[in-house]
Amino acid sequence: MAELSTIARPYAEALYEAASAKNTISQWSTALNELAQISSNEDVREVMTDPRLSKVQRKDLLLGLVKSAMPADASNFIDLLVENDRVITLPEIAEQFEVLKNRHEGSAIAKIVSAYALSDEQVNELLVGLEKKFGVKLKPEVTVDNSIIGGVRVTVGDQVLDTSVQAQLIRLRDTLAAQ
Repeated sequence: MAELSTIARPYAEALYEAASAKNTISQWSTALNELAQISSNEDVREVMTDPRLSKVQRKDLLLGLVKSAMPADASNFIDLLVENDRVITLPEIAEQFEVLKNRHEGSAIAKIVSAYALSDEQVNELLVGLEKKFGVKLKPEVTVDNSIIGGVRVTVGDQVLDTSVQAQLIRLRDTLAAQ
């Protein structure tokens, strides 16, 4: 959703800048991932928009659901999100924070979709070629989707490399339909 992305970007950038200045980037990365998972839960989303709860109650409830240690500024950050009714943007903030972190580290996330489960050796072999192609260190996120029939689909940032059988069949269909 482009609108959430636009809303989340300033939060992610400001948070990354503050975390970088205090050398707490990895703590914030962990905290944001947990907060993103929590805020993605449908029940939590419903409670966060319940008009019967005060903003203080919403903040306390959200912080109460967190299991890991939070950075010192986390309470203020959550307070800001609750105050501005932006808790729904936490997954997008976490994603953009990770992009900023990876960019700073000279790496990127490679979302690899395969028709079948890949062994660690296969993933590493695939990463070697992909890192040459994209020119950055890649961190793999592998998922299995048997609807692509065979091959892999790799997304790095906004670039997609689709060698799946499904994509090849679609290209063949389009070629035949155009003739």
